Amino acid sequence: MFRVGKPHVDALERLMDRCQKDLAPLKSFVLPGGGRLSAALHVARTVCRRAERDVVRLMRHEEVGEWPLAYVNRLSDLLFVLSRWIGRHLGEEEFLWERPIKLEAAKRARRSRA
Repeated sequence: MFRVGKPHVDALERLMDRCQKDLAPLKSFVLPGGGRLSAALHVARTVCRRAERDVVRLMRHEEVGEWPLAYVNRLSDLLFVLSRWIGRHLGEEEFLWERPIKLEAAKRARRSRA
């Protein structure tokens, strides 16, 4: 039987670290989307997060060890990083969430200049 362990989690983290070297640090939430591939990776991340919640529920009833949950968590993080990395290399714009208060202030400033 295949068992997920520390080496598998470490491999995901190494790949994530390599991809993040090409990316600017985040100062805001990224809104899912972008191109087709980036959007598909965001959907895969959503499915992975759902699986993570299922593993937590399973852990309440059975002993599964620490690594399955850690693996699914790191996998979802990797899918997020890959969506940003692919989008960057394909030249896609990344849309960041902005606080509504900042958006309103920016709109008012543009209107007052017009």
